[in-house]
Amino acid sequence: MRSCSCIRSVAPHELFYTLSITTAAAEKARGGSRVSWWAWVIGGAVLLGAELAFVDAQFYLVFVGSAAILVGVIVAATPWLAAWAQWAVFAALAIVSMVTFRSRVYERLRGRTPPVRTGPANEVLTLPASLAPGETCQAEHGGTFWTVRNDSDTTIPSGGRARISRVHGLTLLVRPDA
Repeated sequence: MRSCSCIRSVAPHELFYTLSITTAAAEKARGGSRVSWWAWVIGGAVLLGAELAFVDAQFYLVFVGSAAILVGVIVAATPWLAAWAQWAVFAALAIVSMVTFRSRVYERLRGRTPPVRTGPANEVLTLPASLAPGETCQAEHGGTFWTVRNDSDTTIPSGGRARISRVHGLTLLVRPDA
């Protein structure tokens, strides 16, 4: 008795290759090209890593990267999802998550930054010359020579201490130190 086997045994890698070629050809024939699930996940991981390590994009890339990773998970679960649907889901997830959660998460993680003191306001200096109201002179403060203007209604005597009320350009506006 002769045995004829019409069914050939196929190795798993051959089957995967055949299915991927067939799927790619069918997708190309439909005029589109799907993004594989692993490409979404890698792209999302790159965006997350870029935001957290290199770029301070104020937390926008975190939500775009998270949306890409979620789309990768969705595509892995539903491999028949069309390319346009993948991009639509990605756009919707990215926009909705940014609009809904970004400001709250950013504030919680970054916190409020304390105000930065810029300039010598509220510091005290000694005047080298008498300074009438509205007059100016040169004085050294912090190793730099400044133009100093009396911003009060009273005269500040020579050698008198004056408190810097504010800075206007390169001019220190001072008042007598009480």
